[in-house]
Amino acid sequence: MSFAAILSASRAPADSSGGLRACLHFAGQTLVEYQARQAVRAGADRIFVMVSVITPALSQAVDRLSADGIAVALVRDMVSMVRDAPRDADVLLIADGAIVSQAHVDHLGSAMGDTLLVADDSRASAPLERIDAGQRWAGLARISPALLFGTLDMIGDWDLALTLVRSAVQKGARRITVPEADLLEGRAAMVESQQQADLVAQAITSAGADRAYDRGGLEHYVLAPLARSIGGALMRLQVPAFQVRIGAMALAAIALVPIELSWVLPGFCLMLVAILLCDSADRLDELALRPPPRGWTAFVAPALTLIGIALAGESAVAFDLAMLVMLLTLAVRWRRLGGAMPWMVFTPATLLVLLIIGGALGFMQEAYRLGMLAAIASAGALILRRPA
Repeated sequence: MSFAAILSASRAPADSSGGLRACLHFAGQTLVEYQARQAVRAGADRIFVMVSVITPALSQAVDRLSADGIAVALVRDMVSMVRDAPRDADVLLIADGAIVSQAHVDHLGSAMGDTLLVADDSRASAPLERIDAGQRWAGLARISPALLFGTLDMIGDWDLALTLVRSAVQKGARRITVPEADLLEGRAAMVESQQQADLVAQAITSAGADRAYDRGGLEHYVLAPLARSIGGALMRLQVPAFQVRIGAMALAAIALVPIELSWVLPGFCLMLVAILLCDSADRLDELALRPPPRGWTAFVAPALTLIGIALAGESAVAFDLAMLVMLLTLAVRWRRLGGAMPWMVFTPATLLVLLIIGGALGFMQEAYRLGMLAAIASAGALILRRPA
């Protein structure tokens, strides 16, 4: 069942850097954007952000979320919340500055009724809000409509999130305890400064670093592990994924120059680096919980690479091979693999390595013919393994 999510963006950061804690930089975006994407990934269909003042950074964050198809609204008073909040579905409540791993968000997203994510009282949980003598609130809760609107009826000058949590405690809400290891390793934290946000982002994203890429061929087995390392480093440097993707396009275009000058192998090596940059940009999008691009921006670098391969081959076989591999690239990006295993998919990077090896050994034309056979076999695997 779908649900809504209520976030908060009203507190200032502890480092006196100005602005809002919710607008601290986190995993390539603002912290409140990351919270919203976590909620959407867990199943939320609407996002409400409680704000005290609407800042330019907050408005830009809302625009970026809306551009990705996420329904988000800024709420400045309780009257608006009473009017807009869903009356037939639970809400996922996320505290101002709270970051927990996606597994905990998914768990509460699938829970039913009033549920609190809590941590046992200890030195590691000291920054969290105390709810009784033995436990503290870890910044995440699922609230039923009855509890939400029963609390909203008490309109006054108070903190909505903390009041809802205290009401849930009084009504005996179910509790899910966060392991202390998650607190110590930063997978559940209350972010209060930019320095702390950077540390928590590194812990949160490294926890999901072993997630499988939806790739095939050399991209899956070789480039994906490299992209994970490069993506993590670029995220810590706050480099946007779009800039990395533009760099990949530019490098693939530059690689056409040495190919036109008959320096084929250096051109192929540059194109291989361009594909690695594309995968690194995809990794940055994954770390930021953004959906991978499926439009033209995702295909410019591979298309330029295949154009270079066709130009270097100077034959009908090379042109046909480039066209066939481009179709396979579309199938991979649009997830139409028909159940084929990664090693069955013939990708641009796989073709480049084959041609580089063939060119270095003096068998370039034979490498093109072998690539054509491999591409035909890969297309056959995708077709024949597709469910009836």
